[in-house]
Amino acid sequence: MDLSTGIAYMKEANYEEAAKVFTDYIEEHPKEPEGYINMANLLRVLGDRERAVVFNERAIELDKDATTAYYSLGVLAYEDEHFQEAIKRFLIAQQKGLADADLFYMLGMSHYQLGSLAHAQANLSRAHELQADDPEIAFQYGLCLAQQDQLGEAEALFIEVLKQDSTHADAYYNLGVIHLSSERVEEALKCFDLALTNQEDHLLAGNAKRVVEDALNKG
Repeated sequence: MDLSTGIAYMKEANYEEAAKVFTDYIEEHPKEPEGYINMANLLRVLGDRERAVVFNERAIELDKDATTAYYSLGVLAYEDEHFQEAIKRFLIAQQKGLADADLFYMLGMSHYQLGSLAHAQANLSRAHELQADDPEIAFQYGLCLAQQDQLGEAEALFIEVLKQDSTHADAYYNLGVIHLSSERVEEALKCFDLALTNQEDHLLAGNAKRVVEDALNKG
C-alpha cells in the first residue's frame, strides 16, 4: 500500500489502519521523509505531540528541504502557544519554497497572537488572495483590520464571510459592532440577533444586545 491509502484512512478517521499503512511505509522506505511526515500528522491528530515533533524532525534529517515538516512543526508550536517558535518554523518553510494559503494564514495568526498586527495583516491578506473562498481566512483578516480601525474594509470582509457561511455567528457579531460604531443601531441589533440565532450561547452578542436595548429603553 502507498501513502495515499493511509491518507484516505485518516480522512475517514480510521486512524488505526492509517497508522498501519504509515508504519509499513516507513519500514519499507526508511530513508524517505514522506512516511515520517504523514505519521507525524497522524500523531498530532491523536494528541501525541511529542512523537509528532520527533517524526517531523526525522523527516528534516532525511531532507533538509522538507517544507511540510517545517510547517507541521510550526503548527505544533502554534497550538502550544509558542508563537515566536511557530513563526520561525513557518518562515523556514517559506524560505524553502512553501507558499500556499495555509502557510500565510498560520504566519498571520502567529503574528496576530503576538499583537504584531501589521505583520498579521500582510500575511492574512496574502492568504486571502490565494484562497478567497475560505471564510475563516476572510474572517480573521477582517478581525485584524477591525482591530486597526480599518472598519470599512473589515465590514466588507465580514459580509463576504456571511455570503460564504450564513451561520457564522462571530461574523454577525463583529459586523454588528461595526454598525454600532457608526450609530446604525437597528442594523447592529439585527446582527446581534442573527449571531444568537446561529449560536444561542454567544455571550458577546448577548451582552451587546442587552446593552443596546437598555440604552434604547432609557432613551
